[in-house]
Amino acid sequence: MVKQLLRLMTELSSHRWLSRLMGSFSHSRLSRFLIPVFIKTYQIPSAQAEKNPGEYLTLNEFFSRRLKPGMRPIATDADALVSPVDAMITAMGDIISGTIMNVKGQDYKIEDLLNHSPHLELYKKGFFFVLYLSPTDYHRIHSPLTGHKVESDHIRGRAYPVNDFGMRHMKGVLNRNERLITYIAGDYGETAVVKVGAMNVSSIGYTDANATEWQIGDDLAYFEFGSTVVLLMESGTFTPRPNLEVNSKVKMGELLGTLHRPF
Repeated sequence: MVKQLLRLMTELSSHRWLSRLMGSFSHSRLSRFLIPVFIKTYQIPSAQAEKNPGEYLTLNEFFSRRLKPGMRPIATDADALVSPVDAMITAMGDIISGTIMNVKGQDYKIEDLLNHSPHLELYKKGFFFVLYLSPTDYHRIHSPLTGHKVESDHIRGRAYPVNDFGMRHMKGVLNRNERLITYIAGDYGETAVVKVGAMNVSSIGYTDANATEWQIGDDLAYFEFGSTVVLLMESGTFTPRPNLEVNSKVKMGELLGTLHRPF
């Protein structure tokens, strides 16, 4: 009964108007008074931030903060693929016949995740990571490889929570929430960076909407409040780092594995 009630409350709170309302408050000057509470509640390492907490004018400005230079070392080997975010790996593995298997007990068709894009043909036997960002984490998204933009696709959707409850008890959250997808082509094929919005997230935005190419580790986009990145690698082009495990934490710039020519 409790789970059904929570599910109903989540359904009612997932509409975009509520996210816009929360977003409006987080952009207001009044919200800046919550920054110290936010830091204490989530034990955020604010000393890593580019500015002192008191210099941020709104809660959103603090949440989408940049870090001081050098806080995230970036693997720079030519064949490296790095984590685009600070996150927990909630799922990873081979894509089986176009299906991402067992993400918190659910399977996802990439045709739904990518909104039936023609790009999905490249990933049907590829590799995936699901990377969950908690409120504690740094919320800017960086390029996981060096390459150029092939296409960008913004899919409007709902704003279900992507925390453990939402992912386990709401059906198909990753396919139903708002998504901003960047297809990046590098020397060893294409990678899709799928940025999935979450409850109370007013937007996902590009750092520079006019950028068409990135070096590995370049600032790509940002979330407003917690969310998830799904990373898809083209079939036969990726070998994961051997010691990575589900439920382990990774930092932006940390090596996830190596890219190579398709088999």
